[in-house]
Amino acid sequence: QVQLVESGGGLVQAGGSLRLSCAASGSIFSINAMGWYRQAPGKQRELVAGIISGGSTNYADSVKGRFTISRDNAQNTVYLQMNSLKPEDTSVYYCNARLTTIQAMGVRTVRGYWGQGTQVTVSS
Repeated sequence: QVQLVESGGGLVQAGGSLRLSCAASGSIFSINAMGWYRQAPGKQRELVAGIISGGSTNYADSVKGRFTISRDNAQNTVYLQMNSLKPEDTSVYYCNARLTTIQAMGVRTVRGYWGQGTQVTVSS
C-alpha cells in the first residue's frame, strides 16, 4: 500500500508564508513525478507546481515567483514553499505522486496517487 501524508496547511494573513510537506511511503520502487494541486469551492482542481525525477519544475502562472517546489529524494518527500500568499490562494491543497511500485511477484506498476488534502486559508 502506498500512502501520501500531507502537512503544513493552516491560516495565514495575506503576505505571509506557509510550507507544505508530502511524504510518500510504501512499496515504492521509484518516484517519477510529484506535484501539488489545489481546489477551491466550486472550482476545478488545478495544478500548482510539479517536479519530475530529473529535477525539472513547472508552475502555474498565478504562483510563479511566489511558490517553490522542492524534493528530498532520500525521504520521498516533496515540499511547497509558499510566500507572499494572497487570499485567492485559499484552497485545499492536494499532493500527487506518480510512482513505480513493486507488486506481488516483483511486478512493477506505474500509477498516480493522491494525498488527503490540506486546507490553506489566507485572510485579507
